Amino acid sequence: MLVFASSDKGGTGRSVTSSNVLYRSALQGLDVGYLDFDFGSPTAGTIFAIDSVSHGTTRGGLHRYLDGSLAEPHRLEVWAESLRPSLRDRPPGAGRLVLLPGDSGGGEFPHNREMVERCARLFLRMEEEFDVTLVDLSAGRSYATQMALEATALPQMKSVKSRWLIFHRWTRQHIYAASSLVYSPNGILDSGVQRGHQLDDLRNALRFVRTAYVDPDSPELAGLQPAQVAWLRECNRDLLNLASESRVGRTVLLGTVPHDPVLQWQEQLISDNDVYARKIANLGTVEAFSELAKRIADDSAWETL
Repeated sequence: MLVFASSDKGGTGRSVTSSNVLYRSALQGLDVGYLDFDFGSPTAGTIFAIDSVSHGTTRGGLHRYLDGSLAEPHRLEVWAESLRPSLRDRPPGAGRLVLLPGDSGGGEFPHNREMVERCARLFLRMEEEFDVTLVDLSAGRSYATQMALEATALPQMKSVKSRWLIFHRWTRQHIYAASSLVYSPNGILDSGVQRGHQLDDLRNALRFVRTAYVDPDSPELAGLQPAQVAWLRECNRDLLNLASESRVGRTVLLGTVPHDPVLQWQEQLISDNDVYARKIANLGTVEAFSELAKRIADDSAWETL
C-alpha cells in the first residue's frame, strides 16, 4: 500500500505525524518504508534521529534517482542507524523501518515523462518489499504532488492500492487551506483527474488528519479559568461547523492528533520510553498515532460515508 502525506501549508505537523504513524505501524509488525519527497526540505532524517541525513543524503538520494543519475537511491535501516537509544535495535515482533532520504542541497524541480516512469518503478519496488510505504510530499501544489498523481495514474500502477492523507492544524486558516488543496481548481482532485485518475476513486482514497488538536474537555486543561474553557468550546464549535462546510469534516476524517509539547518543541518520534519512563510525552498522543496506523490499513475506515 502507498500512503501519500500532503498539506497545503508548512507547520501542519505532516512530517512528524507521518513519521510517528509509520513508526507505530512498524511496532505493530508491518514492514514499512518512508520516502522523503519533501524535495525543498529533505529533513526527515532529523525526526528519525539519523544525523548523517539530517539535511538529506550526500550518497545519492531521491533527487538523483529521479533525475536518472543513479539506479538506486540511498536507504537506511532506522533500527540500526538511529542515534536515539530507544530506537536502536529492532524490538521483538516489530517490522522493518526504512528511510529513503532526499539529496542534501536538493530543491523542488519540474518533472518529465522519464522521471514519472522512474517514480512509478520505485513505487512498485516499494510495494513489493513493504506492507506500507509512506510518501511525504512537499507542502502545497508542489511538483512532488503532481509527480505522485501522474505516476499513480500510469497503467502499471492500477493494481497498487494508494491512499492520501491531508494534514491540517485545527485553525480556520488551516481548514481553508486543506480544503483548497483538495477541492479547488488545480487541487489534488482536479489535478488527478487531468492526469487520468477517476474522480470518485481518488476522492474515496483521500482522508484528512487534524494535528495539534486541543480538546476543550481534556483533563490537561483543568488549570484554565472557566471563561477560557468556555471560549475554547465556542471556538471548537465554530471550527467544527467550518470543517463541515469546507468538506473536511467528520465524514472524511481519518483521525485527530492532540497537541503534545514533545511534538511542538522537538519534532521527534515518540517512543514508549518517552511516555512511561521519561514522562515527557502524553499517552493520548501515542494512542492517536497507533489508531491512525491501524485505520490506514483498515478498509472499513475508507468506505464511502
